[in-house]
Amino acid sequence: MKIIGISCFYHDSAAAIIVNGEIISAVQEERFTRIKHDASFPVNSIKFCLESAKLKISDIDAFVFYEKPFIKFERLLETYLQKVPFGFESFKLSIPLWIKEKLFQRQLILNNLNLIEKNSSIKNKIFFTDHHHSHASSAFYPSPFNEAIVLTMDGVGEWTTTSVYLGKKNSLELKKEIKFPHSLGLLYSAFTYFLGFKVNDGEYKVMGLAPYGEPKYTNIIKKNLIDIKEDGSFKLNQKYFNYTTGLTMTNKKFNKLFKMNVRKVNDNLLQKHMDIAASIQLVLEDIIFLITKNLSKSYGVNNLCLAGGVALNCVANGKILKNKIFKNIWIQPAAGDAGGALGAALIIFYEHFKKKRILNLKKDSMKNSYLGPSYSNNEIKEFLKNNKIKYKFFSKKKDLVSIISKKISKGKVIGWFQGKMEFGPRALGNRSIIADPRSEKMQKNINLKIKFRESFRPFAPIVLKEQVSNWFDFKGDSPYMLLVSNVKSNKIIKIDDKKFKGLKKLYLKRSLIPAVTHVDYSARIQTLTKENGLIYDLLKEFNKVTNCPVLVNTSFNVKDEPIVCSPFDAYNCFINTGLDILVLGNYIIDNKKVKLN
Repeated sequence: MKIIGISCFYHDSAAAIIVNGEIISAVQEERFTRIKHDASFPVNSIKFCLESAKLKISDIDAFVFYEKPFIKFERLLETYLQKVPFGFESFKLSIPLWIKEKLFQRQLILNNLNLIEKNSSIKNKIFFTDHHHSHASSAFYPSPFNEAIVLTMDGVGEWTTTSVYLGKKNSLELKKEIKFPHSLGLLYSAFTYFLGFKVNDGEYKVMGLAPYGEPKYTNIIKKNLIDIKEDGSFKLNQKYFNYTTGLTMTNKKFNKLFKMNVRKVNDNLLQKHMDIAASIQLVLEDIIFLITKNLSKSYGVNNLCLAGGVALNCVANGKILKNKIFKNIWIQPAAGDAGGALGAALIIFYEHFKKKRILNLKKDSMKNSYLGPSYSNNEIKEFLKNNKIKYKFFSKKKDLVSIISKKISKGKVIGWFQGKMEFGPRALGNRSIIADPRSEKMQKNINLKIKFRESFRPFAPIVLKEQVSNWFDFKGDSPYMLLVSNVKSNKIIKIDDKKFKGLKKLYLKRSLIPAVTHVDYSARIQTLTKENGLIYDLLKEFNKVTNCPVLVNTSFNVKDEPIVCSPFDAYNCFINTGLDILVLGNYIIDNKKVKLN
């Protein structure tokens, strides 16, 4: 049984392939086209999935789209009709697009698949699943749980914005849902927009900015913008928002409430912006705490699975774990719309074709999320020779690891390119920028000289799993960098930061690993084991050299570009940034003389 899942046309297009329930490959279209959050039909992703499984279009039993377009169109029409005569500008832009293209998605999918390989049987193999069902499926079926509560939270699917499923063996039963326009994802995106960041892209910037502020506006938010019930269910006051039919997320009443206008992209970040970020982050955490607490009490199930864009808020996830609301938590690493492609394929396999679930109670089935393209040493060598790039080759990986760990300990920043590319928004050690966390200047240097992004953005640590509890208030696994925990008290440097406001807090040394310690002494942890491959060996060697089992790990890209996919992308990023060394497989490159066409 061979199934391809597809998500596209909104943001973060992707494709995934499963064969007899095993996840073979999954990848986002942006990695091939180099267009951040590419929404186009994932032709390149589907081609890669087919090649990776050594299959043709004609071999596939089902093609599954991750949501139901007719129901989504119904929501759009109904919303516009309710708001008449308001929203005409938005109506004028979106409806022709739907009538010309999006409404007839079966034909659109068929046409695109026929461009890859013409096959008359495709038409009868196209399926559609519900958006939040796809999210829930992506969280439950790859998890190591036989039974779990599955919570999905995002902007909006067809109608649903928040859903609760009960997962058992090879089935998911919908228990509760909250519908549009009431949405945690849209609430957080409204503040993302208000603070001058891009919606569906800058939400993690709001999360990163929050610790620089004080949550002075939580009462204003709870009193005016959102009505929160004891069980965590909520309603948004639409008087302050414009996203239902407008071209912006918020309106003039929202500006008046906070006594300031929407921040423009290049405007300075004020302390007030940071305080607003801190406030919406705390409100989100409070709501998720109430929801999960109620779910644990209502269903008495020990396991929680999370998906949907809001599940990428690792600070909120960390609070669920810290409060021990559930015994076990598993979060889909591609929690956003890209993961919907995988979820859609798994729904059809388990719930339509009624296949028995493959379950490993000790380990999830995501293969560390290393599900994308890989390049052999021979392919890398060919690229280097064709472009006349000088290199050093190490036949023994232990020699390569020994040299690079010493270089890192001396302050060098490394572009690290190994094995299969990660699926989802996080670099997990195969397409990563690696550096020494002990340097107090490293965070600022990487942000400004290498990533070309905002100086306040925090970096995540990778840490040996066997050593994690020695350095962080954390026990267990965090393989996907989706949980936040505090740095251990004996690794903290006590300082009086009350004299410092806002971004000035960034330059204070707070711990023995300042480059990965956020201003609130927290860190977004990724634990490594042998299954992570060469990055684990590098970290072990770095620990031998420095007695520090932690490294800085950030995605191998620059601001507004997707994570690198190919050797070409990696070298291009290397020569245009302040990276010191590039490691491509077993090859080390430390010169930047060659410019690629």
